[in-house]
Parts: sequence; C-alpha cells; structure tokens
Amino acid sequence: MGIINIVKNVKEIHKEYVILVRVGNFFNCYGRDSYIISYLLNYKINILADNVYNCSFPKSAYNKVISRLEENKINYIILDKRNNYDVDEKCDNKNLNKYNYIYQKAKKNISTKMRIEKIYNYLLQCNNEEIIFEVEKTINERRKIQSN
Repeated sequence: MGIINIVKNVKEIHKEYVILVRVGNFFNCYGRDSYIISYLLNYKINILADNVYNCSFPKSAYNKVISRLEENKINYIILDKRNNYDVDEKCDNKNLNKYNYIYQKAKKNISTKMRIEKIYNYLLQCNNEEIIFEVEKTINERRKIQSN
C-alpha cells in the first residue's frame, strides 16, 4: 500500500490531525495537512499525481514544526516508514484542537498565493508590455482609492 493510501486510512479515523510521515531524512504531509504546514512555516506546496498536495521538510526542522503545531494547538500524528508506518508520536489537544480553524485560514492564504503565483508566471511568460501596463494601472488606481 502506498504512502498516500496509508495517510488516507489514518485520516478516516483521525480527521482533525496533521499526519506527518517520516521517510528517510524527510517528513511529508499530504492534502489539507500540506496547507497547514505551508501556512504555519512558509514551506512550499507541491502538486503530485492525481492533484494530491504535498509538503515536505527535512528532519532537522522537525522540532520547529512540532513546536509550531503545539503552539497553535493542532493535533498531530507521526508515522515512520521504517516501522511499517506505526505511530511514533501523537499529540491530542482534545477539544482545544484548532485544526479546522487553522486549515480555513491556511486554505484562504495558500489559495491566494497560488493565484498570485499563476499571474506572476503568466506575466513573465507573456512578456507583453501592454498587459503589464494594464496590471500596473489597475494596481495604482486601487492604491489611490484605498488611500483616500
């Protein structure tokens, strides 16, 4: 069974937990959990096959990630590939868990960043001065409206 299927199975039971999977010297998370980790730590989200979102970080960042999850009262489970994906560690904040609250904030933030990145990449590729001028004009008009 692949990692993504294992994470899906664990998620069926622990819906409001960030599932981190240790594979060698890296930790991976998938789906909604990627949004949370990316949002809290500004890590890049990758899109894998079948439009599955993934975020990974080196084991040297483990303590920082865990601290951030605990600060924000987010439940988490650590699975280790070496131990046949057994649970290595688990944190349960009970009814203080803010998984859904942080996920909603993260989703909005990451979606906006992705939209901006698409626009940025389009502008780089099109290299059309007229389009770039129109974008600048729109931005400058908005600035004038907001400052008044």
